[in-house]
Amino acid sequence: MYKKLFIPGPTHVREEILEAQAAPMIGHRAKEYSELQGEVRRKLEKVLYTEQPIFLFASSGTGVMEGAIRQAVRPGKRALVTVCGAFSARWHELTVANGVPVDRIDVEWGQGFTPELIDEALSQGDYDAVTITFNETSTGVMNPLQEIAALVNEKYPETVILVDAVSAMAGAKIACDAWGLDVALGSSQKCFALPPGLTVAAVSERMLKRAEEVPNSGYYFNFLVMLKKYKVDQTPATPAISLIQALNKQLDDMLAEGLDNRWARHLEMAEAVRTWARRYFALYPDERFLSNTVTTVENTRGISVANLNAELAKRGAMISNGYGSKLKEKTFRIAHMGDLTIADITWLLGEINDILGLE
Repeated sequence: MYKKLFIPGPTHVREEILEAQAAPMIGHRAKEYSELQGEVRRKLEKVLYTEQPIFLFASSGTGVMEGAIRQAVRPGKRALVTVCGAFSARWHELTVANGVPVDRIDVEWGQGFTPELIDEALSQGDYDAVTITFNETSTGVMNPLQEIAALVNEKYPETVILVDAVSAMAGAKIACDAWGLDVALGSSQKCFALPPGLTVAAVSERMLKRAEEVPNSGYYFNFLVMLKKYKVDQTPATPAISLIQALNKQLDDMLAEGLDNRWARHLEMAEAVRTWARRYFALYPDERFLSNTVTTVENTRGISVANLNAELAKRGAMISNGYGSKLKEKTFRIAHMGDLTIADITWLLGEINDILGLE
C-alpha cells in the first residue's frame, strides 16, 4: 500500500517530480545538459542566497562531508567537530577515518550549540575548520547557524565553516554569502523532496583557496576538480541527470511558491506538530533549539511506536521511530519538510489521535 512519508528522508515525492525525473535521457557532454545545469545553478543561487559556486554531486551528503573535511585542514592544523546527536557525530567519524587531526566538543542530546560554546572551544586551539550540523535529524535540534557563523567569522577568520545542512536545505533559510558559510551541503531526499542520490553543495571562494593548500585530498569530491567543469556548466564525472531534471522542475515550483512563503510553511507545520506534542506527549529537544523541518517527540506515554507505525501504515502514512538504540521507542520523529502541507500534518495528527484514543 502507498504510504505518505512523514519521515526525515526520504520524504514524500510528488507525481509531477517523478514525471520530471522520467524525462528522456540526454548526453552529459551535450549542449542540452550544460543548459540544464546552468538553469539549475541560477535557481539554486537564489535558494541559497549566494553568488559562489554550487556543485552537484551524484552522492549522498556523507560523501561531500568527507570531501569537505579532507580539503579544509592544512598539514599541521586541526579541525573542531561539534556533536549534538547521531548525525553530527558522523563528521567526527569521517575526520578520524581520513587521518585529519581533530578535537571534538559534545553537548547532551537534545541540546544545541550556542556561539558562546563555540567561542570557548575555538579559543583552545588553532583550528583550520569547524563543523556545524545545522539540523540534527536524530534529536530534532536546529542550531543557531547564523549567529555561530557570525562569531566564527569575526573572531576566527582563518577557520572555515563546514555546514551539514542535509535535512534543512530548501526547508529553512540558508543565506550562504551573508552568513559567511564556506561549505553548505544538502541532500535531495530531504527538504528538496526528490528521490535520494544527489547532493547540492555551495562552496565559498575562501574554501576553494584553502583547498589549494591541502595535498592529497582526493578526486571525486575535490572542489577544485569540480570547479574546472563548473565554469562550463559541466561535472568531471557522470552527473545524476534524471535527478537534476527533477530538481530543475522542483526549483521552478519552489521559486513560484516564494522562498519566504516556503520557509513560513515549514515553520507553520513545525508549530502545529510542536503544539500537538506539548499537549499529548513532550518535546525531546530544548525549546531554544527546535527544528523547523523535523520534530522529535518524547514518548512520555510509553506507547509502542512500532505498533503505531504499523497502524498508520494501514491508513497510508509513516513516521519515524527514535534514531538508534539510545532513542528508539523512547522518542519518535515527525518530519514536516519538502512538499508536505499543513493539511497533511493536520490529517496525520488526527490519525495518530484516533489510533491512540487521544482527545
